[in-house]
Amino acid sequence: MVADGLIRGEDGLDRCFWHGGLKDYQHYHDEEWGRPVADDNRLFEKICLEGFQSGLSWLTILRKRENFRAAFAGFDFHAVARFDDADVARCLSDTGIIRHRGKIVSTINNARRAIELESEFGSLARYFWSFEPDQSERPPRMDYATLKANPTSPTSIRLSKDLKKRGWTFVGPTTVYAFMQAMGLVNDHIEGCCCRQPTEDARAEFVRP
Repeated sequence: MVADGLIRGEDGLDRCFWHGGLKDYQHYHDEEWGRPVADDNRLFEKICLEGFQSGLSWLTILRKRENFRAAFAGFDFHAVARFDDADVARCLSDTGIIRHRGKIVSTINNARRAIELESEFGSLARYFWSFEPDQSERPPRMDYATLKANPTSPTSIRLSKDLKKRGWTFVGPTTVYAFMQAMGLVNDHIEGCCCRQPTEDARAEFVRP
């Protein structure tokens, strides 16, 4: 690791430390993490997978993501909302995913809650992006120390509370903040990371739902 929580890749570029130089993780860091997302199924997928990650590493989930997509109907929440006990049993027997009954049942529950959000707000994207934090809430500089010291944020706490009031599960403030980071509601690429400015540019061009 070089200064400020960055590591230098074989291409000579500095990146956030957490991908560890692993090719698939670096690709996720470069191409996905922090880029703004307005697709409802992708938003639903991510918040559910963040719940599955609880107690594990994101890399574990990332490497099983295609298996999760197959098990959960591509995270089409309208389809997942129709899952029944047979689907729970099927998922529990699927060695390609994390076989945690509580998290599987939570995903089905959250799909049903997602339909309610869609009905109320028009889309999941419109709901989630309404929680994009004001710049005044954001740290003036996103360095390594700031990132490590802030596993949650005032907005992630508010969003977590609101989701729980609406019946969502496995959506604690840390899980929700990781979701916000990944889906581009904030840009937490560390200063000096080669992806920080491209991510900021993508956020500037992004049309909020």
